[in-house]
Amino acid sequence: MTATLMIQGAGSNVGKSMLVAGLCRVFARQGLIVRPFKPQNMSNNAAVAAGGEIGRAQALQARAAGVAPSVHMNPVLLKPESETGSQVIVQGQRWATVKARDYARLKPDLMVPVLDSFARMKAEADIVIVEGAGSPAEVNLRSGDIANMGFARAAGVPVVLVGDIDRGGVIAQLVGTQSVIDPDDAAMIRGFLVNKFRGDPRLFDDGYQFIKDRTGWPGFGVVPWFADAHRLPAEDAADLGGTRGSGDFLIAVPHLSRIANFDDLDPLAQEPGVTLKMIPPGQPLPVEADLIILPGSKATIADLAFFRAQGWDIDLAAALRRGARVLGLCGGYQMLGRAISDPDGIEGPAGSVAGLGLLDVETVMTADKRVTETAALHPASGQAVRGYEIHIGRTGGQDCARPLFHVSGLPEGAMRSDGRVMGSYLHGMFSADGFRRAFLSQLGGAVGTVSYDDTVEATLEALADHMEAHVDCAALLALAGKG
Repeated sequence: MTATLMIQGAGSNVGKSMLVAGLCRVFARQGLIVRPFKPQNMSNNAAVAAGGEIGRAQALQARAAGVAPSVHMNPVLLKPESETGSQVIVQGQRWATVKARDYARLKPDLMVPVLDSFARMKAEADIVIVEGAGSPAEVNLRSGDIANMGFARAAGVPVVLVGDIDRGGVIAQLVGTQSVIDPDDAAMIRGFLVNKFRGDPRLFDDGYQFIKDRTGWPGFGVVPWFADAHRLPAEDAADLGGTRGSGDFLIAVPHLSRIANFDDLDPLAQEPGVTLKMIPPGQPLPVEADLIILPGSKATIADLAFFRAQGWDIDLAAALRRGARVLGLCGGYQMLGRAISDPDGIEGPAGSVAGLGLLDVETVMTADKRVTETAALHPASGQAVRGYEIHIGRTGGQDCARPLFHVSGLPEGAMRSDGRVMGSYLHGMFSADGFRRAFLSQLGGAVGTVSYDDTVEATLEALADHMEAHVDCAALLALAGKG
């Protein structure tokens, strides 16, 4: 029998994804065949898995488990396109675009592929570590649930509930969850964890005992704050912000309302010569920036309007006059062109809008979606790059004659004649150490010797050490059915 364990949160952003990644590495180091699984995820930070899409967190968890990512690790992925609607990805493929109010009636149908994918993961593994979404305490969402207790009961998976002490009120989070959920749901919870403790965990001994006494659940540990979490790809755009690094080379990135695939930026933030600054809405782009990156977007036309509403188009033009370089990634690349057309209303109302006009290209949105891993060559440096593409739309024009990359001998991306404005559909380009260093050097930035892949691996190892030091992993393994 395959062992199974589900990590649910008493609230959003309590650290479920990180804990699951840590457990995947812990158990994989013990020689077990491990698979991560998340029934339903909501994120615009997606990864490519064998031609389909899954949440970035599940791709990281797969890496922690030492296996290739699979679309069955995250069978339902919701990618928000507006405040009220999302694209629904099922087992890696685009399935529908629905309004939030209509999604509830679709959930019972989606339980079928969820359980199918879960069965596939169980068939491959000694243990499957499942991550919930949001919180089971959101009882208004319980009907037809496929993400938390609905899944746990349908699949018969024991649950460990996680509270976040850093935000305060962790006792109420955990005890309160038990009090508001259905008793049969509460019976699925077999213990708890307290996460993100700062300081001496022994100071929480009385609170920890209170939770045990009030709920009747065993505790599996108090996990101190993991300071190196920022070295791993983040899934939630809410985790972005502020400034990373203190180098002389300033990279500024506007925080678009539907920013997507923002882990593109992580390798840059780890370069010692770089300062990476996320610019929130309402603040100007710094005209003194050396490089401004327009990131990916889940709703390019809407985010272009958002970009202009902040006055960032004016700031961008001023920065260019002062000598900045500009790079557009995926949706950001589309924005840099002369026009974006959506004749079939794929992203929203049908029509065409003027782009920023900084590249002599135009984009037409098309129904077909390109989702693929990509090997490319950067002709200016001779460096090889491995990345991925997730986008709708086809882009062409005069500046495509100066491609940023070559893919299978064909041009990819575009560059203005003076070389100061560039665009590409290739995500993950900066994970390639040789290309990243060459690119920054050509722009005048100082580079170090950091290996991004080595940093991620070292951080996963440190996370597993952290978990083993503070969590009763043997008891969790026994609870899962492998003790």
